[in-house]
Amino acid sequence: MSGLVKELTSANWEQEVLKSDKPVLVDFWATWCGPCKMLAPIVEQIAGDFAGRAVVGKLDVDAQSEIAQRYGIQAMPTLLVFQGGKVVEQLVGARPKAELTRLLDGRAAAVNA
Repeated sequence: MSGLVKELTSANWEQEVLKSDKPVLVDFWATWCGPCKMLAPIVEQIAGDFAGRAVVGKLDVDAQSEIAQRYGIQAMPTLLVFQGGKVVEQLVGARPKAELTRLLDGRAAAVNA
């Protein structure tokens, strides 16, 4: 994981996701998940593209199962966008970069206007 993608855990979830003043893209993933591995470089690119405008993080569902259960995560990868501590967008499955960019574009622009 690059320095731009935050590793999310129960210890930093509230501060990094729920209390963030920026939109937060969370990649719920697992080490055994093939599509998650395919999506990882795209998530890294998104983190670079949105540096300073949005937070991008990854949550290992096996290591942080309580958070995954709280949000009803049943398939990996699942991507949630949080704004103001609430889920505002959800995608399930590996998606192209353009689709992830679209999720954050308007939200990041509104916050940073």
